[in-house]
Amino acid sequence: MQMTIRFPGGKKVYADYAGLTIETDQSVPDGGDGSAPAPFDLFLASLGTCSAIYVLSFCQKRGIEVDDIRIIQSWDRNPASRLIETINIEIRLPQGFPKKYRSAVVKAANLCTVKKHLDNPPVIDVFATANGSD
Repeated sequence: MQMTIRFPGGKKVYADYAGLTIETDQSVPDGGDGSAPAPFDLFLASLGTCSAIYVLSFCQKRGIEVDDIRIIQSWDRNPASRLIETINIEIRLPQGFPKKYRSAVVKAANLCTVKKHLDNPPVIDVFATANGSD
C-alpha cells in the first residue's frame, strides 16, 4: 500500500490515498493559513475517531442509540520534552445506557487499530531517493 504526500503551497501538505485527499496546514502562529488541521492534530484525531468507530459498532450491533454518547480525548504533555505522556479517552455514556455493557464498551474502544499500533509501534524507515539520474 502507498500514500503520496505533496506540497501544494505555503505550509500545506496533502496526502493522496485511495482516491481521497487529506489536507493539512500549519496554524497561523506556525506560519500556515490555519486552513486545515496540522498533521499532529490528525494523529490525535485518528486515535479518538478510531476508538469511537469501535464504540459505534459495539452499540449498533446491540441496537443502542449513540446520539448522546461522546468520546472526550485529552492529553498531558511533558513540559521539558513537549511530548505527550498520557492520552485519556473518556467514553461519556448517557443516562439509561445499559450498565451491563459499560465495561464491554471500554473493551471495544481498546480494540482500536491506531491504539494497537501505538502499543506495538512499527519500524519506520525514512530514506531519500532521487527522481531521474544523478
